[in-house]
Amino acid sequence: MKNQIAKISPELLEMMGSKLPNSLQPFSREIFLLDIVVAGTTHCEDIDYVYPYLEKGLVLRMQRMPENKHDENAIAIYFDDTRIGYVPRELNLVISRLMDAGKAFFCRVEAVELVNDYWVKIDAKIYMVE
Repeated sequence: MKNQIAKISPELLEMMGSKLPNSLQPFSREIFLLDIVVAGTTHCEDIDYVYPYLEKGLVLRMQRMPENKHDENAIAIYFDDTRIGYVPRELNLVISRLMDAGKAFFCRVEAVELVNDYWVKIDAKIYMVE
């Protein structure tokens, strides 16, 4: 019985969680959800520094900000450690709830444009990782 191979069921994988070696990690995929224009880029003090690095295909980190005094469903968008903006308020409710339930999300830059010499308009796509 020592040398028998145990069958790995979905239930066993779930119990083991993320402590599996990479070769045993369950399959994951990116699910496209939304097209957005990143909100609040004019409030990013470092946007002039970050702007040259923003290009099509760049992956941006998303982080829940439930303590945000203006929007309890706020989701910040980061380039490295710099918060460059937010998911627009009118689109963040469902995603914030899913994030609070442990789902993972990210943004991918689609286009970047400097508008009127002061607004960095960032078009992005939001994906959920499953």
